[in-house]
Amino acid sequence: MWRLAFLLVFFAAGAQADEAISICFNYGCAAEELAVFSDTRLMWVNEILGAADSAEQERRLISAVVGQLYGWAGQQTPVHADRAGNVADEGVRGAMDCIDHSTTTTRFLRLLERRGALRFHRVLEPARRGWIFEHFSAQIEEIGSRRLDADPGDVGRFAVDSWYVDNGRPPPIIPLEFWREGNESDV
Repeated sequence: MWRLAFLLVFFAAGAQADEAISICFNYGCAAEELAVFSDTRLMWVNEILGAADSAEQERRLISAVVGQLYGWAGQQTPVHADRAGNVADEGVRGAMDCIDHSTTTTRFLRLLERRGALRFHRVLEPARRGWIFEHFSAQIEEIGSRRLDADPGDVGRFAVDSWYVDNGRPPPIIPLEFWREGNESDV
């Protein structure tokens, strides 16, 4: 009987596995390469996020984890060369614009969601602001944040905007209504 219990625990522990995520770069997802995240690293990520006891704390931890995922991706792909914004790394292989960042960050967040690491948020499609000069960001929504008396569009939603930071740094997580105002000097 104990052997059966051991085998069940052994196989249950191996149920999750390494995960490969396609990383966008060179502006507008012109190039993509896979980054593979080991199950060991992803279990560590789950432990970090599992320490959150509130939505606010989970957002702080999401920021740290997304920065770490970019750092690991930079060890395997050219995105290690990416710098904040679009000027400091212009023309460098691995540079990322807001489309690359919003796509890749959304993929990271979906990975976390799929692995059950997010308890207080769900992942939404990337957000967009502006008409002539558009800017995109990954987006999360706090679970249970909808209020009947508020505009449902932005309440409880947050931009996870890794475009603002160098590769491997924690991205700012900004209330969406503030992010839509586009005042980058405040980030």
